[in-house]
Amino acid sequence: MTAAEHLTSQDPGSWRLFRGEGPPRRVTMPPAPPWRRFGGRDTAASDETAAPRASRPYLIGPTQRDIVNAALHLRRPLLVTGHPGTGKSSLAHAVAHELSLGPVLRWPVNSRSTLAESLYHYDAVGRLRETNLRQHADDTAPGIGFFIRLGPLGTALVTDGHPRVLLVDELDKGDVDLPNDLLTVFEEGEFEIPELSRLPPGEDDVEVHTARGGDTVTVHRGVVRCKEFPVVVITSNGEREFPPAFLRRCLRLDLPDPDEERLRAIVAAHLGADALPRVDDLVRAFLARRAPGELATDQLLNAAFLRLSGVDLDADGLLEAVLHRLGGAL
Repeated sequence: MTAAEHLTSQDPGSWRLFRGEGPPRRVTMPPAPPWRRFGGRDTAASDETAAPRASRPYLIGPTQRDIVNAALHLRRPLLVTGHPGTGKSSLAHAVAHELSLGPVLRWPVNSRSTLAESLYHYDAVGRLRETNLRQHADDTAPGIGFFIRLGPLGTALVTDGHPRVLLVDELDKGDVDLPNDLLTVFEEGEFEIPELSRLPPGEDDVEVHTARGGDTVTVHRGVVRCKEFPVVVITSNGEREFPPAFLRRCLRLDLPDPDEERLRAIVAAHLGADALPRVDDLVRAFLARRAPGELATDQLLNAAFLRLSGVDLDADGLLEAVLHRLGGAL
């Protein structure tokens, strides 16, 4: 049952699950919007291997599509820019889905992010603790590889013949030196794990964990070397410029704000073509309110979903709350 069918089968005010009256009661939650459904995950898998957003429709213009293809052929990172809500991050999931490259490996960048965390993590404290416990129990402690886990970039470099898709999300939020730090790994396609390269002869091959749940890979003499360069999608909100050396090694893709025709196509792709006549006024209101960077496409989808669910968006400023501007002070 869709959200619209769920609500029309009840009284007109039934969409108000929360009434602010105080007494507790049991409610039946309506179906979520298609883009906010998290079912179908493998409960035995980690978040990285869980069902991705890949099945969602993704619409892209021919010029933008050709730039993506050029990056795939050249094995170069794709630097994707554009206003919030233009589909920068979703592009990585769309590529992974259409090319059957598995779940996206995502590295969300913030001001404290470092290259090292994207490559691997060594739990030295955990190893020391485990060694001490095993000594008291007269047992053998796990090897060093048990305490090493590759990060998203490190995992993307170890492939089984098919490249993985790596999403470096919001690189412009990172330290000013981070783009240049990435260049070495992108150009050489390898990195070293010193804790493994210092091991004595006879311990050349060590199994380490990846970012893919319980998967492991073998690292030879502490060097992780890619056989097939990953599909790298780097997003930026344009908060600052990147060094020329970094830009020279990327293909740049700027995603424009969708025009009216594209907006209607997006609504139809997510909610069905029969939804368009019922949300025509919402599309016009969205276009009238939108200034560059101040409204995101998913806000229109949210408004359309509520309208189709029987919600009166014109009542009590609800439309204003859903289509609120993204910039400026609140």
